[in-house]
Amino acid sequence: MFENKYNPLAWIRGLEKGNVTIEEDVWIGPFCVVDGEYDKVFIGKGVNISSGAQIVSHDTVKRCLTSRVFNEIEHAPVVIENNVYIGTNAVVLKGCKIGHHSIIAAGSVVKANTIIPPFSLVAGIPAEIKKNIETNYLNWTADDNTI
Repeated sequence: MFENKYNPLAWIRGLEKGNVTIEEDVWIGPFCVVDGEYDKVFIGKGVNISSGAQIVSHDTVKRCLTSRVFNEIEHAPVVIENNVYIGTNAVVLKGCKIGHHSIIAAGSVVKANTIIPPFSLVAGIPAEIKKNIETNYLNWTADDNTI
């Protein structure tokens, strides 16, 4: 098995193939799955992926349901832009793009091919945009650090 430098208790598939790119200052919690075995996964700078979260670039739904008449593993790249927080046990499916400075709430499921704009708070099953957090971000990063 290919060792990962992010967390010995996280499973990161596709690193050895070059399918998974992880930028600087990324934290990956224990029991996470980052699966780039079948397509690219990009994780931007400053991303935090909480314990048990999963990022998956493929599925086998059609292959399974058709008794392999459709014998392909469907896949699409996943992009997690800079400074995204992915909560505990959240799931991000194939083809998703998560915009920078966004929050994926704990337990959320981001459906395949979903585009989340920057500064979004998303939650639920399926995950939906609950609010824009740009004002929060601006307050949190203000010189006087007031909210």
